[in-house]
Amino acid sequence: MTEFDRGAVRAFRFLDCRLDAGTGEARLDYAFDGGPVMTERLRFPGAPFALQGERAAAVQRALRLLHLIAGVSYYKAAVPPEIVIEGELPDAATAAFLTDLYENGLGEFAYRNGLNLRGKIRFPHADAPAPAAPALGLSGQAIVAIGGGKDSLVSIESLRALGVPQTVAWIGASPLIAACAERTGLPTLNVQRSLSPLLFELNKAGAYNGHIPVTAINSAILTVAALLHGAGQVVFSNERSASYGSLIPGAGEVNHQWSKGWAFERAFAAQVRERIAADLHYYSLLRPFSELAVARRFARIEGYDRHFSSCNRNFHILGERPAQRWCGACPKCQFVFLALAPFMPKPRLVAIFGRNLLDEPELAPGFDALMEYRDHKPFECVGEGRESRAAMDLLADSPAWREDALVRRYAREIRPQLAEADRALAPLLEASDDHGIPGGLWERLRANFGA
Repeated sequence: MTEFDRGAVRAFRFLDCRLDAGTGEARLDYAFDGGPVMTERLRFPGAPFALQGERAAAVQRALRLLHLIAGVSYYKAAVPPEIVIEGELPDAATAAFLTDLYENGLGEFAYRNGLNLRGKIRFPHADAPAPAAPALGLSGQAIVAIGGGKDSLVSIESLRALGVPQTVAWIGASPLIAACAERTGLPTLNVQRSLSPLLFELNKAGAYNGHIPVTAINSAILTVAALLHGAGQVVFSNERSASYGSLIPGAGEVNHQWSKGWAFERAFAAQVRERIAADLHYYSLLRPFSELAVARRFARIEGYDRHFSSCNRNFHILGERPAQRWCGACPKCQFVFLALAPFMPKPRLVAIFGRNLLDEPELAPGFDALMEYRDHKPFECVGEGRESRAAMDLLADSPAWREDALVRRYAREIRPQLAEADRALAPLLEASDDHGIPGGLWERLRANFGA
């Protein structure tokens, strides 16, 4: 392919979306201007699906919403000034939701590429509001997203303890996630997703590239999967710190994980409930809790030490059969180690990682960024700076940890500069009222998370 002229592109076009109920294959079509069609393919297991009446219509509505959300992967290649939707247009509220998603979900992408997308993304919409979605008589089964890390395992084991029937689900072909899902002993559902090969050609030819709101895409994919299987719940495991971004001098707040935050969850749940199926509940089970509260809960769970990993770099670097699950060098590894250290016996944590990250002086810049000390919070799915400060503060008083190099450095150089409120643990372990967990489940869950 010759060089891709991003500036010459005038419009991004949403062409068509369709699902073959006999095979479970969905196709999503996109194009720039009059260029070649970019087709994304998804394969939903369990076909053939018997879809009739209101459930068939709901599946089609969910597929259209997925088409519009997943388009962010392709739109970002050129960020043209016009968006064209062929066929049925969304209503004004859905168009506003999509604009919000693209602007905020591409926040890090825009920052890294020197772009300003605010006010430049406009989704066309119909004049009439969408009709209210009907209830479909869906079951109480929960489709629970699993990512192979501690958070989703905490959700899965919490739901198991509360007697909620569940199927663990993931998108893609990661053997690590598959092994973790199998370890749960629960029914599994693996959706295959294939991006258009043309997108990768555009990337090589000069397209814009960068971070996208993948949790939004996965949420829309699992919404379709839930409807295909008649399940009434789609459950993610995003805790409350996901709502807070990195404070960048001159740029303000940029949230790497915006689509994991409460604003997206609340808006997407409303889209599902009001426009797709009134009795399909989308929520994050961990939304009321801090990362440290989740880490404390995970430390009580046994059986996953040799199977879980929260290291994003692990998936990119180590290929199909990773030789190790933790690189130790990335912000995710360092944060998870720090968050678990106050609540887990030291020998167990060091055995999980294969090393003691807090006794490696060369890792100081990474932990400084986590604590927002002389640096901003990393562009990664990690907790708030105050959580990292609180965890390190606990370790500074722990006989097991206080002699480690980075803990000693914290106690000597950083702690004297912090007010007590900037390193307090107790407020971080209190549950928030901002969540979408169904009422009958919430009180039992809160008790399950108790000290």
